[in-house]
Amino acid sequence: MDETRRLIRVRTRHNKPAFKRRGLHRKSRLEDVWRRPRGLQSKQRAQFKAKGALPRPGYGSPAAIRGMHPSGYEEVRVFTPAELTGLNPETQAVRIGGSVGNRKRGVIQTRAMELGLKVLNAKDLTRAAEEPVATEEEVNEDE
Repeated sequence: MDETRRLIRVRTRHNKPAFKRRGLHRKSRLEDVWRRPRGLQSKQRAQFKAKGALPRPGYGSPAAIRGMHPSGYEEVRVFTPAELTGLNPETQAVRIGGSVGNRKRGVIQTRAMELGLKVLNAKDLTRAAEEPVATEEEVNEDE
């Protein structure tokens, strides 16, 4: 585990260039995602230093920690409480899917705490639980 933590620290300290798409500053409609420069007269393709670096194999992180969260856990995406069974709390952490609603999110978070799992994108759901929901009878009494 100590070697893993050391490698994660090295990965964060690694001075990796920001791989920018050619012409990104010129057109607002271009997305900030890497595209290989293919033009014959492209200075970036010809690897002029001032035009930005191209992704190369040497820039990658060590294979032992590739894809790991900076906290040192392996991320596991979860959409239902049943998917929490069989996860190892020492090596794995939970990331709740973005399409999960607040009610099920609360169930997943409490179940993960019981199992000793770390939730990477935990939300404070106390405020949602405190708000009283108006029933149909209360609405009819007000009228």
